[in-house]
Amino acid sequence: MAVGRRRLPIVLLGALVLAAPAGAGSSPLAKRLAKALNVPHVSQARTAALVFDLQTGTTLFSEHETLSLAPASNEKLAVTYAALVAFGPEFRIETDVVGRGEQQGTTWRGSLLLVGHGDPTLSTTGLFALARQVRAAGITRVTGAVFGDESFFDARRTAPGWKPWFYVNESPPLSALTVDHAIYHGRISRNPALSAALTFRDALRHAGVAVGGAGLGVDRGDGVPLASVESQPLASILRYMDHASDNFTAELLLKQLGTLVATPGTTAAGASFAAKILAEAGIPLAGVRIADGSGLSDLDRMTARELAAILKAAWADPELRPVFTAALPVAGINGTLSDRMRRPPARGNVVAKTGTTSLASALSGFVRRRYVFSVLQNGNPVSTFWARRAQDRFATVLAASATTG
Repeated sequence: MAVGRRRLPIVLLGALVLAAPAGAGSSPLAKRLAKALNVPHVSQARTAALVFDLQTGTTLFSEHETLSLAPASNEKLAVTYAALVAFGPEFRIETDVVGRGEQQGTTWRGSLLLVGHGDPTLSTTGLFALARQVRAAGITRVTGAVFGDESFFDARRTAPGWKPWFYVNESPPLSALTVDHAIYHGRISRNPALSAALTFRDALRHAGVAVGGAGLGVDRGDGVPLASVESQPLASILRYMDHASDNFTAELLLKQLGTLVATPGTTAAGASFAAKILAEAGIPLAGVRIADGSGLSDLDRMTARELAAILKAAWADPELRPVFTAALPVAGINGTLSDRMRRPPARGNVVAKTGTTSLASALSGFVRRRYVFSVLQNGNPVSTFWARRAQDRFATVLAASATTG
């Protein structure tokens, strides 16, 4: 099962309504920000942006902040926040080995179940650790087979609104039991739980445990616990997810949220629970639709107002702030921002989540300890080059202001 401390959502006192004060669009800084966004091949009518000053508590710039737009991978910011609130930074995900039957001497008379609980980081190394635990229990022979159990999540391999091409190309098949991102013998497996069972069978044999075949099964709760491994803490999983913008991890974490409603965990249940967490934190959800965790879905919609409010809520929580900000790429240094804004004043001073699809481009995050910002741009298609140019110019203007202000 998944283990870790769950936090109750924090209801912030004072609404997270980032309404622009009078004159917010006419200050010298606002004019520079508006100019930064004005680039060719990107529709200003389908561009939304917002800047919030953490020191003064005011909105410094607003453009179409309530416009409902496709967010691309900025969707992962909602998953990051909801997962941290629901589970806490130290939450870990277990993968277990359960025996059906009984041990007689060094022989296990029965079968073994490899039971997944949605760890997106489970690797062959983890399966070898499980095999060594089985061997350390004094078992050198299993008369039956190894079965992979992925029933903690539903069997849907993709999320609603995905283009067919996204399957495998943008994310391996979704499953509660996946090893090495579903790569098996150098290729992505369409049946990740079976591939995991086969890999575990090989790990057992390598550890000195003779075993038969492999297949799929379901733990009925009447087995004998034999081995267990845990994932890294959620804080580390989120850092990988947001730095690499990993779609698979985001989707599994959304289904993990769904298990707080009922099992098996589903994308729809996770999306509903994530929306509930955001609402309870005072984050405005008008114009928002969470269809998946990665932002690949054509059904996803977010607003600059919502994204800025998520960032502000994370910043306002002293426990979440360091974990949330550490999950985001740093301009010019790492993750999906390693090759962007590589010069001062933005380099090292902008931490933000990127987002890119053919229809959407986005950048939302923090500038030093001064500003929260969000930029969303849509098109059919949107020019990735010019959208990123606008985003980088926008963030650089803020970085210059934060440095001199």
